[in-house]
Amino acid sequence: MKKLLLFLCLAVVVASASGAAVMYQPIDLETDMPSLTGDPGRGAYLARMAGCIGCHTNGEQGGAPLAGGLALDTGFGTFYSPNLTTDPEKGIGDWSLDDFARAVRHGISPDGKPYYPAFPYPFYAKLSDQDIADLWAAFQTVPPAGEPSVDHDLSFPFGIREGLKLWRAAYLEETPFVPDPEKSEKWNRGKFIVEGPAHCGACHTPRNALGARQVQFAFHGAEGLPDGGKSPPITSETLKQNGWTIASLKYALQTGITPDGDVFGGTMGEVVRDGTAFLSDEDREAVATFLLENGG
Repeated sequence: MKKLLLFLCLAVVVASASGAAVMYQPIDLETDMPSLTGDPGRGAYLARMAGCIGCHTNGEQGGAPLAGGLALDTGFGTFYSPNLTTDPEKGIGDWSLDDFARAVRHGISPDGKPYYPAFPYPFYAKLSDQDIADLWAAFQTVPPAGEPSVDHDLSFPFGIREGLKLWRAAYLEETPFVPDPEKSEKWNRGKFIVEGPAHCGACHTPRNALGARQVQFAFHGAEGLPDGGKSPPITSETLKQNGWTIASLKYALQTGITPDGDVFGGTMGEVVRDGTAFLSDEDREAVATFLLENGG
């Protein structure tokens, strides 16, 4: 019995020491973006697709575009979207393209601190170098706004940012987009949008107690969303059972109107208003095609 207790104590000490080492080890992640010319028009389109405007603009309070301050109430506390304008002190005006790429695709700030996964950077990891350059070019056109970013209000221990390094070690997956050669170009475009910038799985996939997506249940719907909401399953099987077609889903992503004449409410209504309504007909059809033909 004494040997067992000693072994357990040693195991706890080793685990604690290992955890502390991970927590306080700097994140040394270098990003060396190639020299690319960004297209601000295409970047603005990607920003709509990615939900940047909707999440980083506090329209109800009269906030400036992309000036942040929008509250996101969760079971961990309240997150506030930061200022993404070109203001050099309150926004990202003093960032470099490499800083921007590291933040968007890897969730690491210019000073090496990890971002909370309320920022869906695991999905943005699928963005190409050209996508990042285009987004950066678009953000350079945003007028500066001097509103300071609001500090997150999180319960213990989630407010300890260093603990995110343990979360990243356990759950973070950063995978680039790889098209399926056996699928159509339209299907692959939809897959890129859904699993990449549009980050549909962020809301439509359940999460564990630490906020990590349960990827084995991708698109099966989720409860406990911000502000107490929940999302329905959007697997192809469920969508078909509920009478959705490619045409009706494409139309709903543009108008918010469902096949039975109802309208999307809550967060999905905002997604349509601020995001998918701005997509091209071709991209909305690609999203609908992927969701209805992905075999889920």
